[in-house]
Amino acid sequence: MRNVSVLAASISFILSAVLGPVIIPFLRSIKCGQTVREDGPSTHLGKTGTPTMGGILILASVVVTTLLFLEEYPHTAPILFLTVGFGMIGFLDDYIKVVCRRSMGLRAWQKLLGQLVVTAGFAYFLLHYTDVSLAMRIPFLPGQYLDFGSWNLPILFFIVLGTANGTNFTDGLDGLAGSVTVMVAVFFTVVAVGSRSGIEPVTCAVAGALLGFLLFNAHPAAVFMGDTGSLALGGFVAACAYMMQMPLYIAIVGIVYLAEVVSVILQVLWFKISGGKRLFRMAPLHHHFELGGWPETRITAAFTIVTALMCLIGLMGL
Repeated sequence: MRNVSVLAASISFILSAVLGPVIIPFLRSIKCGQTVREDGPSTHLGKTGTPTMGGILILASVVVTTLLFLEEYPHTAPILFLTVGFGMIGFLDDYIKVVCRRSMGLRAWQKLLGQLVVTAGFAYFLLHYTDVSLAMRIPFLPGQYLDFGSWNLPILFFIVLGTANGTNFTDGLDGLAGSVTVMVAVFFTVVAVGSRSGIEPVTCAVAGALLGFLLFNAHPAAVFMGDTGSLALGGFVAACAYMMQMPLYIAIVGIVYLAEVVSVILQVLWFKISGGKRLFRMAPLHHHFELGGWPETRITAAFTIVTALMCLIGLMGL
């Protein structure tokens, strides 16, 4: 199993690193440039025109690597399905925005409908083609599970969509979503190997692909992952958690995703309740720190360190 993990991570890293110099110039040639909001941090204005949709690098590396091990590790299939499914929704959104020059991309209802359909496919796969239960491990209570019976399915939809969109909100600074998710992928790899759950090829593939992607996405970024990458990573995190009956652990190891999406919700609610006042300088949360004077590299490092520490706490909770 260790050899498989190292091999999957290595193959995926090499693919991502090699594809970067090929795909990034192509994205630049078809003018897949990022449009930066004028009401955002002024430091981001210099990023206008940086190629986006770089999540293609991550998806291609993960898919090719995981397929090499799929026959021997069939439990990777549901994870790959949700990862690619959400990635394709993100790809359509990015394509419409940056290639078709439609600023809105997919409409909110279209994006939500797509996510619901993909999540339904994942749930069907989980229930009919695996022996994985929807009961959830309770952190720090070994052998104890939460089972909500008929509510398990609606909760699955809520957790999957919440995780995917939380990851999407996290993708706002150079290297942030990639660095944070590497830590989460390593956490799931350690648990997968220790529990013999059989999903380590895809967790290692994601870790390797992200390390390769960060060669081009670390500050100053030569490419952004776009919704193609961020939604795919959200699907990956949620799928891994469910394949190991660990969705409750997302609140621990995915604390950054949670904080980002909660900051947006609180900002909107407080704005409406207070008659136009803001709770944060700007949401999502990383922009609050950015407008407080923190450089991007410091925020990325701090959020990654917090995630690493929470992953250690998550391991203790097993």
